[in-house]
Amino acid sequence: MNGAAPEASPARGRTLAGAALIVVATLAAYAPVYRAGFIWNDSDYVTAPALQSWSGLARIWFQVGATEQYYPLLHSAFWVEHCLWGDAPLGYHLLNVALHATSAALLLALLRRLAVPGAWLAALVFALHPVCVESVAWISEEKNTLSTVFYLVAALCYLRFEDERRPGRYALAALFFVLAVLSKTVTASLPAALLVVAWWRRGTLSWRRDAAPLLPWFAFGAAAGLFSGWVERHYIGAEGAAFALTGLERLLLASRATWFYAAKLVWPADLIFFYPRWTITSASAAAYGYLLAVLAAFAVLAAVRGRWRAPLAGALFFVGTLFPTLGFFNVYAFIFSYVADHWQYLASLGLIVPICAGLARAGEGLARPIRQGGAAALLLVLAALTWRQAGMYSDMVTFYRTTIEKNPGAFQAHSNLGAYLAQNKLPGAVEEYEAALRVNPDYVPAHYNLGVALLDAGRPADAAAHLEKALGTNHRDEVHQYLGEAYADLHRDAEAAVQYRIATRLEPDNRAAWLGLGNALARQNRGPEAAEAFAAAVRALPDDPEQAFALGDELAKLEQYPAAEAAYRRGLARAPDRVNALVNLGQVLLLEGQVRAARGELAAALRLDPNFTAARDLLERIAPLPDSP
Repeated sequence: MNGAAPEASPARGRTLAGAALIVVATLAAYAPVYRAGFIWNDSDYVTAPALQSWSGLARIWFQVGATEQYYPLLHSAFWVEHCLWGDAPLGYHLLNVALHATSAALLLALLRRLAVPGAWLAALVFALHPVCVESVAWISEEKNTLSTVFYLVAALCYLRFEDERRPGRYALAALFFVLAVLSKTVTASLPAALLVVAWWRRGTLSWRRDAAPLLPWFAFGAAAGLFSGWVERHYIGAEGAAFALTGLERLLLASRATWFYAAKLVWPADLIFFYPRWTITSASAAAYGYLLAVLAAFAVLAAVRGRWRAPLAGALFFVGTLFPTLGFFNVYAFIFSYVADHWQYLASLGLIVPICAGLARAGEGLARPIRQGGAAALLLVLAALTWRQAGMYSDMVTFYRTTIEKNPGAFQAHSNLGAYLAQNKLPGAVEEYEAALRVNPDYVPAHYNLGVALLDAGRPADAAAHLEKALGTNHRDEVHQYLGEAYADLHRDAEAAVQYRIATRLEPDNRAAWLGLGNALARQNRGPEAAEAFAAAVRALPDDPEQAFALGDELAKLEQYPAAEAAYRRGLARAPDRVNALVNLGQVLLLEGQVRAARGELAAALRLDPNFTAARDLLERIAPLPDSP
């Protein structure tokens, strides 16, 4: 296995048959996800309403921060998908499974081209390995499945360029490499992987033949990776105390994560969406054991490279592809855990391929039925594990409860489950938020969500206590708005007004904050300021009659009758059956001296509600008055 010529054309039919088998097996193993919905942060990736237009597509490409991560090709794919099937989860799940199956089929073609033993087994193991479930069943991780398709196509095209040295082959390979990086920047490791493959094939590297053609790829990949890291820090929040590791601690983390991922590939037991977050410290003697083990493993692989280069090549590919997520660079998800199954989706090929090649070689002396039976048994076990793991993603409640069952310390799963229960008016939200805070008392989202839930439950004092704790690191306008509501319910109007003002500064179009500010000011008899706030509420949401009616009420108190009349008429244009507003408008018209117009509005109110006493009494009182000129 030290190198081979491209596969002969008669083998193409067998490759196509193998690809068809892979697709069928993958579609069957992932059947549980076809009934699944959205989970975790899928709503951040499925195209938001503000991006669903052509101008939104332009923002995906040219406005950093318009999407969860700056992967413009990925989000363009989501944009197209939303045009095709909207918010229906089935389409996204089917496509993700199809992309994974396509990657496995491309892997088969790649390995057969390289004449790697056990190519079929490796491709099927990748297709059916349960470690891949997180990437395939989680819609957000289309960035993995899509980028891997482009990655493998680029690799195939580059191998043909190596054999033929035709510029067209190189250009096509470079195009697919760019597409891969624009889908997920971890694929920027491809040029390094191609050098590893070149060394494996020939046992040596040539600067002109092997390295020089890949220099532009290295440059583009490095630039994309650095930019992606900058976005991760400045737009997603991957900085602060949670990422304060020394250089030595990052090295210790990387070595432990490397063994963790290798172990999950070899023995895929207890797979969890959120793994417990390790405590990494250079004072722990055990932490150095992982580092020494990694160094020893590479020393052994280097020692045997003269007889068999594949293990060292696979290990280099594995660690090199994992490198961006091993801890040397900040990744926002490190707040929750230092490891995740989806981070080794592409890297897993570095171990799957040489292990399967080794099994194929070891089985060469066995009878064919024994070899095939052993392979079938392995694949059936993997398929069963994948089926079971895929069932975890069937719905939000199952997803979070399964995660919590396996990792009770997953405070973010408790908090997110609470948010889902609250959003769908299901019981148990408060208990989940409280469980999250028992594990992590400083988790701001849980304080925020619990504060809102307690406010809805009529417990403003308890709500204020949690919302105040959410202010320190989370300055969203909603936090200040809800804290203002809690203070208002506690009759602390001056403090409520302060919070509402902060909310309106953070988000000038927050009409609920403007309305709350107006009410708080009105209760303090600060009429002119209240009127300004109500006017801002009307501007923030001009089609909502409530702000218009509130503005009219306050302007009437200030004796600004023409402006009050305009506000009432604006609201009634959108809610013409609002009896109270008709009566209030009648009173304002009467104060303006427009008696006939006042009679008309009061009569309209009585037609809507003949039992409205205030309207009848007022109409009777003004009956003797002459009409205005």
